Amino acid sequence: MHLPPCPLRRIVENSPPHPLTSRPERTRHDLTIRSEQCANIGRLQAGSRVRQDKAPALAGAQAIACTSFLRRSSGTVARATVPVAPKSEDFRGPRRHRFSREPGCGTLPAGRAGKGRHVSSDDDFEPRLGRLRSRPPRRARRYLQRVLAATNLARGGAALAGRPGKQSAGSRIGRAAGVGRLLASRGRLSALERRRVVIKTRIVRLAGKGADAAAAHLRYLQRDGTTREGERGALYGPQSDAVDAKDFLARGAGDRHQFRLIVSPEDGAQYDDLKPLVRRLMARAEADLGTRLDWVAVDHFNTGHPHSHVIVLGHDQKGKDLVIAPDYLTRGLRERAAELVELDLGPRTTREIARSQLAEIKAERLTAIDRRLVRLAGEGRIVAARADGAFEQTLRAGRLAKLARLGLAEDLGQGRWQLAPDLPATLARMGERGDIIRTMQRAFSAARVERAAADQAIYGPAVPDAAPLVGRVLARGLADEHRDRHYLIVDGIDGRSHYVALGREPAEDVGEGSVVRVAPSRAGVREVDRTIAAVAAANSGRYDIDAHLAHDRQASEAFARSHVRRLEALRRGGVAVERLPDGSWRVAADHLERVERFETAQVRARPVVVELLAAEPLERLATADGATWLDRRLLSPADAPAREAGFGSAVRDAEARRRQWLVEEGLGSERGGVFEPRPGLIETLRRRELLRVAAALARELDLPFVESHAGSHVEGTYRRRLELTSGRFALVERAHDFTLVPWRPVLEPHVGKAVSGILRTEGISWTIGRGRGGPTIS
Repeated sequence: MHLPPCPLRRIVENSPPHPLTSRPERTRHDLTIRSEQCANIGRLQAGSRVRQDKAPALAGAQAIACTSFLRRSSGTVARATVPVAPKSEDFRGPRRHRFSREPGCGTLPAGRAGKGRHVSSDDDFEPRLGRLRSRPPRRARRYLQRVLAATNLARGGAALAGRPGKQSAGSRIGRAAGVGRLLASRGRLSALERRRVVIKTRIVRLAGKGADAAAAHLRYLQRDGTTREGERGALYGPQSDAVDAKDFLARGAGDRHQFRLIVSPEDGAQYDDLKPLVRRLMARAEADLGTRLDWVAVDHFNTGHPHSHVIVLGHDQKGKDLVIAPDYLTRGLRERAAELVELDLGPRTTREIARSQLAEIKAERLTAIDRRLVRLAGEGRIVAARADGAFEQTLRAGRLAKLARLGLAEDLGQGRWQLAPDLPATLARMGERGDIIRTMQRAFSAARVERAAADQAIYGPAVPDAAPLVGRVLARGLADEHRDRHYLIVDGIDGRSHYVALGREPAEDVGEGSVVRVAPSRAGVREVDRTIAAVAAANSGRYDIDAHLAHDRQASEAFARSHVRRLEALRRGGVAVERLPDGSWRVAADHLERVERFETAQVRARPVVVELLAAEPLERLATADGATWLDRRLLSPADAPAREAGFGSAVRDAEARRRQWLVEEGLGSERGGVFEPRPGLIETLRRRELLRVAAALARELDLPFVESHAGSHVEGTYRRRLELTSGRFALVERAHDFTLVPWRPVLEPHVGKAVSGILRTEGISWTIGRGRGGPTIS
């Protein structure tokens, strides 16, 4: 290789004796430099050849060493290193070294071979190519080290043997993080050939009312009609086919959370029993997580896709919180389940794959073909039906024709199609509507009723002019068993059947056959919130009863206490209001904005309000000896009339029979086809039922009954709730007697506790506990 002449020769030959050197003969030698062996300064810096006239400038850059082979006159080869100026000097272009006569290069003083280094002799020199102060490159890992690292990753990111103090990032975010990433990264190209399993996972917090919701969810999973034989679902575990739900919940008492899984194989219909599959899957999960799991499961065969619900307690075998990596929950479990199903049924054949893809052409939902079309669409949402393969072109052309019939695609000619702007969202809504229609059809079949397609509707509470819905409950259930989204199917008095989404509100007190009133939930700031904000603003951000009474001279103490109860409800709901030790409340300046956000979130979680009008079937209300929903309709002409179709027709017949019964009982008269009720009809019927039920209770409790009137003080122990035709009543037992008063939902958690209150016409304001300082609930 030909190198340009090095300017170092002239520099060294003309240099005077070094003032610091102890060996003056070093510079007196007749040195000859072989330019073809001199390392080019520019090449060491930039890795490329440079011109001779640029070498001095490049030599002035920081951290450049020029290595030369110097040959003495005697023929002995010596080595020298020429560094740049000290670090403190500023290099901004060619500079003259203080020991040189040419800019950019210089000789090295003896004993100054480099920072912290000493050249002991002329032959003691080791060249290190690269940038100054750069670290040497890492040595390549051995094959054994790479194997150990892969083993560590598959183990879930635990520390390597012999390195107990070091953990991977995966172990910091949960168990089986490495396994989840490893499983998620494989099999992407062969996804069509693999057996598919849907795994839905959810982490449920158990704080607050979460434990009660978990118990209710477990009861719902064991409901009737979920097995192949239509019987009640049964819990099973790793070893037993029958697990007691109470014992399982007791083992999870104190847990921070629990895991809910839904395991649904695409080919689940080929399994006679899903228990072996679920048990093997959970055994694989225990091996991946490195701990035993406490779990129960129940199999459901009441839908078109057999599936299993698995509930895992939130602690490991040592009693600590069980934290599972998100990658394993979302994708790792799915891959493990697909492995097991593939072992049982074998890989999917080409015919099965083609059949499943052809079935997506006519589906009225979002499919894999639609997703591919959206990805391939170019500017203006235009996509071509042409594809590389004949089968793929058949799928595209058939799906585009189906979308055109649905109004979601337009044929532009020459094999070009334009997709609708909101195609994925529209197809997703159509899929949800199809699921709702199928749910309603199953409910109609179970209730043995027939409804035309035009008489099937979805109740929309978000519509601004949405009217309340009154009707009979045909069915209730979970629209989303994974996220606890409930629904009702109500056969309305308007002759139509309505699907009502309840959100997270289960409406457990509403049974099939009962009559309900469904009204939209409205979000907004209440008047009580405005009063609280006004009182707090006038008292430096604090609210209490004394401040309220001073702010509003006409307010009563009971009225002010209702505002305290509102603050308690807001605090439990997460609104930032603070109760101080002296009993007052600290209210923020933006209290109304916070309340509005809270109410909006409440409406999303509970879009409708369900009111029970009659717990008994309509057929019994016509002759019931008590104040019924039919009586209130007879006294309220403003109520919507019943239509002569569906449930409305049944309500009309029941109203006619009720009027006849009231006339026979002397509680009304009918003249010229017009019914005239006797004054005080509702109160008379309610009192008749109360006295009849109280007589039976007196014999059961061996205590006399004392009737309570408006304005009377009620005090005693709340025992239980009574379901009467006239409504729900609370049994309050005292030392020598008992009474019946209107029931409120807030009483139910306080069964067996002392309560007190004053009965009024609009209701009763309860105080829980003995003494004057207990919390008040209305």
